[in-house]
Amino acid sequence: MITPEQRAANDERVADDIRTHGCHVVTVFDPEGQAPNFSYSIGIEQSTGAPEAIVIGLDVKLGHRVINEYLRQIQAGTRFVRGEPCDGFLEGFPVLIEPAKKARVAPYMLGCARYYGRRAFTAVQIVYPTTRGVWPWEPGASQAFRALQPMLGRARPDRP
Repeated sequence: MITPEQRAANDERVADDIRTHGCHVVTVFDPEGQAPNFSYSIGIEQSTGAPEAIVIGLDVKLGHRVINEYLRQIQAGTRFVRGEPCDGFLEGFPVLIEPAKKARVAPYMLGCARYYGRRAFTAVQIVYPTTRGVWPWEPGASQAFRALQPMLGRARPDRP
């Protein structure tokens, strides 16, 4: 159980990271390995006006790095277009920056809900292909890969 003092110290660390770096990154993993790892931002919307970001199914360090790259590109002036592949996140592989549906992202981004309170926030999902270049919705994607990266926005980002 987390004490009120621990909660207050964590909230202050989150606020400090947002002031200093533009966001705080939370990474969640299941020690039993049953659920996929995920990383998400807190504070990007406040510091830049761009949506918060989440990436699911990557190693914890890589997930953290991908969220930081999203922030770096936003701060550099990049404007992401729905459905257009983006480079610079995963060496040799493009990603898609897809708007996430509030109801689907809510169970993952509890830290954002705590930070923003009653203020609404938006989020995008950073979607990546397999090392063979297969996206989660494509016929060549395995069931394991699909389960590793559930789609939190459109089921088929390759369609309007």
